[in-house]
Amino acid sequence: MDKINVYLRGLEKKILEKEALLNENKQEPKVYKYYDLVMVVFVTVLILSNIASSAKIIDWGISIFGLPLAFDAGTLLFPISYIFGDVLTEVYGFRRSRRVIWTGFAALAFSSLVLGLVRLMPGEAAWQGYAGQEAYNAILGGVSSGGIVVASLVAYLVGEFSNSVVLAKLKVLTQGRFLWMRTIGSTLVGEGIDTLFFVTIATLLGVFPWTIWASLVVSNYIFKVGIETMMTPATYWVVNKLKQKENEDYFDKDTKFKFFALN
Repeated sequence: MDKINVYLRGLEKKILEKEALLNENKQEPKVYKYYDLVMVVFVTVLILSNIASSAKIIDWGISIFGLPLAFDAGTLLFPISYIFGDVLTEVYGFRRSRRVIWTGFAALAFSSLVLGLVRLMPGEAAWQGYAGQEAYNAILGGVSSGGIVVASLVAYLVGEFSNSVVLAKLKVLTQGRFLWMRTIGSTLVGEGIDTLFFVTIATLLGVFPWTIWASLVVSNYIFKVGIETMMTPATYWVVNKLKQKENEDYFDKDTKFKFFALN
């Protein structure tokens, strides 16, 4: 009986020791102070730029090789989302950037759904007098139905993921050096794919006439890349501050670049 008690006590001791060792090795998930804030700004810029894209085409009267630099108003804001996309991937890595990209996609789709439902609802008499359904359809109809929605969602996904993957791979390749090369290089790829997909799909679906297709592609691309290039000093400052505050500088060395995942 004594031998059995001794054996059981020894077995219990080993179990407790293993549990203690497991608890020591167990790592709590890292909590970031500013990750959610960056996500909110990113999504807000996306939604605003999407609405502005349908609201107005801007023409400053400047031409390059005979092509007028006319662009949709969303071009003024959309490059900022790529800057935050660079920040997310550079600081937190592709996996956490992917989560934000899908969050932005859901927010864009939801905002389009809401505006579409509003478009279908009957308008009040006084509102019909000073604004009217035609005005709503002309300004917000594009982001609530048809071409702009499809073009925006498809172009957003392929562009943002291209930008994030290129930046993550360049960071590993350059061993974390030459941030300017990574941000501008990823922008050249991401913005190029985004612009081509957006303008082409929107034009195919009748949002823009084919007569301004080349002008929109060229002017949008030049403008977007130009903004991010000029914002490089600000990107450096934000990235360095976040790395210090979050104590994080993620390298995607063993990352599997899967697009259809949320965690």
